[in-house]
Amino acid sequence: MTRPLFVSIDGPKGTGKTTLLEAVTKALRADNKKVIRLCEKKSDPYRGETMALVNQLVRNPSRDLELRVCERFAESRAWISRHVLPRQPAGSIILIDRWYPSDAAFRRSVAFDEILRLNLERNVQVPDLHVGVVTAPDTSWARAAARTRGLGSTVIHSLDEQVACTEAFERAVAEHGWVLCRNEGAIVDATRQIVAEIDGVLRPRHRPQCDQC
Repeated sequence: MTRPLFVSIDGPKGTGKTTLLEAVTKALRADNKKVIRLCEKKSDPYRGETMALVNQLVRNPSRDLELRVCERFAESRAWISRHVLPRQPAGSIILIDRWYPSDAAFRRSVAFDEILRLNLERNVQVPDLHVGVVTAPDTSWARAAARTRGLGSTVIHSLDEQVACTEAFERAVAEHGWVLCRNEGAIVDATRQIVAEIDGVLRPRHRPQCDQC
């Protein structure tokens, strides 16, 4: 049986990840693929304790406290890697809303390479495909302003912070070779890009083996 394909969808707030996830899920299922949608925060049994630390960080910013937040998120992802991901059906496509790449957008004093090390040391599962969804900061900011819940962020409160968040994430995408998806045009275009990337990863798995190759 083929193990699940693990795909993370990450990026700053307001870039349309949820809408894009829904569209990608619909497109894949229309092609008779088995899709499992997961959300990091809904799968994390320690979310409340970690967010209490995040709220402390907002009130009293410090590198030590931000590092503790990064460690807590890494420990939660390790728990999800051990207890949630292995239970998903063989041959399925797991789409997760946020994973460790998202830390590249929201952390300020802890370098992403250090965050990556924290996750790998704890055996956090590495996605088969990282997709970074971005828009111009003023676009994501305007989209958020149009929503009832606004940006919905604990750590981003101004357009300047959204600009810094977006720039930091785009640097990490380039440095780590993740797939960059610009979601500023029609949702169908971004959907096609991500579906094509997923199909590209799936194709080698399904290629027949040749004894003479």
